[in-house]
Amino acid sequence: MKKTLKILLALCLSASFLNSMAQTETLMLWPDGKIPNFRINTVEEKSVVDGAGILRISGVTVPSMTVFIAPRDKATGAGVLICPGGGYGVLASHIGSVLTNWFNERGISAFVLKYRLPDEKTMTHQHEVPLMDAMQAMKIIRQNSEKFNVDVNKIGVMGFSAGGHLAATLSTHYNMGEKASEEAKPNFSILLYPVISFLPNLAHGGSRDRLLGSEKSEELITYYSNELQVNAKTPPAFLVHTMDDEGVPPENSIAYALALKKLKIPAELHLYPKGGHGYGFRTEGKGSLANWPAAMEGWLKAMNYIKK
Repeated sequence: MKKTLKILLALCLSASFLNSMAQTETLMLWPDGKIPNFRINTVEEKSVVDGAGILRISGVTVPSMTVFIAPRDKATGAGVLICPGGGYGVLASHIGSVLTNWFNERGISAFVLKYRLPDEKTMTHQHEVPLMDAMQAMKIIRQNSEKFNVDVNKIGVMGFSAGGHLAATLSTHYNMGEKASEEAKPNFSILLYPVISFLPNLAHGGSRDRLLGSEKSEELITYYSNELQVNAKTPPAFLVHTMDDEGVPPENSIAYALALKKLKIPAELHLYPKGGHGYGFRTEGKGSLANWPAAMEGWLKAMNYIKK
């Protein structure tokens, strides 16, 4: 009974997390209740809107995905799984309906992931869990491609900050380890001011330490430094960063783009002079950074995910 109540509470809070969006459907990633790596706990999920109007949700132990289907008269068959940021400590939403509507209006269906936040009190081997949820979400999208009106060969992933790390990890690790699955592969990735590396000279220490927890080791630091894990099957990427980002150094995006270039995988990198970190679509007063959504649209058109 307690477990059932916890699941119901989590679903209610996920609605709060996406309260600014015109929801179509929220799906549990593990509907049979058998959530992998789950540890019985008393942690409660909480949602708080801060002074900047950013909704922050903590204590996520029951993952889900909210679906926003593109109108049939506009649909291109493309879809994108969106991973919010928050340093692996919270899920931070300041984009809301702006982003999902942006994609839907251009014929791309959007799937917003509420992944579990690494915490040794709520899960075993916490570093495995966000990737596990992202892989499961991609599988669900593909397995329901007819229902969602998407092409199984046109499903990408998008991530912001630590969510960008998760998106890059999905792009480089979907075919690694015991749980490797081609069904979980993104066809493209869009990475906004992403955490890419856990190496000392590039890492966002908070994201690294929260993901790896007490199991942090040189081996895991290397394993989750995604610029070192790019391989011939890593999908093309579109990256955005600012030169004055003091939260996540722009060298993260540069390192990932260069790793893709080395293997002749298409990559488009936009470095803007100012804008800081965590801006999303809020680019007023930040100069040329306001052009990044138009640049993304141009890239998606060139990749045939948006109609020309």
